[in-house]
Amino acid sequence: MRGVLVSVSACRISPDMSQCRVYLSVFPSGKAEEIVKNININQRQVRYELGTRVGKQLRIIPELKFFVDDSLDYVEHIDKLLKK
Repeated sequence: MRGVLVSVSACRISPDMSQCRVYLSVFPSGKAEEIVKNININQRQVRYELGTRVGKQLRIIPELKFFVDDSLDYVEHIDKLLKK
């Protein structure tokens, strides 16, 4: 989507490296749920691309699950409450 900035804010990988939880920060945050939903629908393609880039370095390419990282919105909310 045009006019949307998506960045990876954190990754949590299971000890056996079979699953990875990817937290995405989306700006503007109003479209975050829609963007993450679309990325989850296409997670097989993302995993394939990851495998082609790092396949020689990893034995297992983890299963990817994407989530919205709303920590920046939470910080902004707390900041507004403290300024009152």
